[in-house]
Amino acid sequence: MAVTTPSTERQVRPKPGKGVGRTAPPWKTLALFLAPAFLLYAIFMVFPLAQALFFSLFEWKGTARGGFVGLHNFGELFGRFPLNEQLPRDLLHNTIFFIGTMAIQVSLGLLFAVLLQGNRFGKQFLRTTYVLPFMISPLVVGYVWSLILNPTFGPVNTTLKAIGLDALARPWLGDPTTAFPVVILVNVWFWLGFPLLLFAAGLAAIPEDYAEAASIDGAGPWQTFRHVTMPLLTPVFGTVAILTFIRAFNVFGLVWALGGVDGGPAGATDVLGLLFYRTAFRGGVDAFGVASALAVVMFAIIFGISMLARWWFSRLEEGLT
Repeated sequence: MAVTTPSTERQVRPKPGKGVGRTAPPWKTLALFLAPAFLLYAIFMVFPLAQALFFSLFEWKGTARGGFVGLHNFGELFGRFPLNEQLPRDLLHNTIFFIGTMAIQVSLGLLFAVLLQGNRFGKQFLRTTYVLPFMISPLVVGYVWSLILNPTFGPVNTTLKAIGLDALARPWLGDPTTAFPVVILVNVWFWLGFPLLLFAAGLAAIPEDYAEAASIDGAGPWQTFRHVTMPLLTPVFGTVAILTFIRAFNVFGLVWALGGVDGGPAGATDVLGLLFYRTAFRGGVDAFGVASALAVVMFAIIFGISMLARWWFSRLEEGLT
């Protein structure tokens, strides 16, 4: 009777496939499926940015390109009136817009995510309700809210007058002291579902063992949330902060619908997106060059601060391990 031993029987193991992981398809297949996305990104993102940089370095007379002028258009952007006054003001407005949106949006998004986490009934319905607004065009949202806040027939002032609070009724978008805060609140309402979904996903990914271990050590619900849950949500905070910053410095349609192309009243709601539009289409014969210079400046601000924030949040995440 023949006896087989490990030395006489050779076991054949399957060779791992090439690529990321053993079951990953070949790189040619990956390239085939990724090519359309890279092509669209190159056409609609990389090419316009490179074109804006190219345009900013030349003299323009209408749509006719002149000679190479180097940084002359950037000098016009920072030295020509009224651009030299509107640019710092609009940069400040965008910064305030980001800070206000971030503070309110993150607070409410995290609060609602925590409340929905412990709610078994109606969770999906409420999440869908919060997400629906940012599925609509910002222009449509802005026009609807301009009707809601209309000082003559809008339901906000009508309701205030009906309950005897006539003193609080005012032209919300026509008063320079209230217009910009109202725009920030509308933007928060518009995008609230975005951080809510991210925080809900982050909370669902935290193992329950951490909370149980903290409870055994004597930590209360608030201490557990403050010292266990919040640090573990650092990656979510980073994602929300960076994407909110990018949206805040690219805002255009919502502010246009609420305050007009001039950022009224009296420039109270003016932002960089509106300034770029006015410079490009009302800026005179050299509008292409100066507007392209403004686009390059906006990109440098958004890209530079986003990369810096990404690095900072990565350091925070490394400190958790």
